Amino acid sequence: MLALVQRVREARVEVAGKVVGQIGPGLLVLVCAEPTDTPTHAQKLVAKLLKLRIFSDDAGKMNRSVQDLDGAGTPGGLLLVSQFTLAADTSSGNRPSFTGAAPAALGEALYEAVLREARAAHPQVACGRFGADMQVHLVNDGPVTIPITLR
Repeated sequence: MLALVQRVREARVEVAGKVVGQIGPGLLVLVCAEPTDTPTHAQKLVAKLLKLRIFSDDAGKMNRSVQDLDGAGTPGGLLLVSQFTLAADTSSGNRPSFTGAAPAALGEALYEAVLREARAAHPQVACGRFGADMQVHLVNDGPVTIPITLR
């Protein structure tokens, strides 16, 4: 499973001009399932996201997770967006190949597994819409952008 994590001050996803998911401060996570991924990968990804210490503590060091955004126990938001293009292979030619992404049915099932895991473990979870033409708006904080690969 692949993910691209962005620390944001705010983010939202629109489909056909309507907001389908939004958060304030937290993490925007672009998620891509690969053909060999399983629900266990979804569990591991959510566990990693919730513990990833990329928010500043009182000393200015990245030492807080989205679960304790401000040091007073206030959780940040998670905005999870399916993004099969994270599996792009650009090693040959100028047109990316996406054969490294899971087939649509498996990709959707694993994206839904990530959403279920996140909602069971975290109070603020929003999402995009699988397979939709989405517009993602964000204010990247830092900027801090971190790729995650789980295999």
